[in-house]
Amino acid sequence: MKKQIKIRIYPDGKIESQTVNIKGKTCLKYIKEVETLTNAKTIKSEFTQEYHQHEIVEQNYNIGQQTNEY
Repeated sequence: MKKQIKIRIYPDGKIESQTVNIKGKTCLKYIKEVETLTNAKTIKSEFTQEYHQHEIVEQNYNIGQQTNEY
């Protein structure tokens, strides 16, 4: 699933943002990005269920025969 940040700006200037498909503490690093994009400061934060989940990271390793070619 695609990771997203949803940003809503209300007529009174209030800004609300939500991360989608970003699990665990990874979402916290996007707070500064939202503040920079909107020229605003965070007043209140709430954690979603995704914050309490762990992101699965897939890593592939190539294990093969090494050659010493010069």
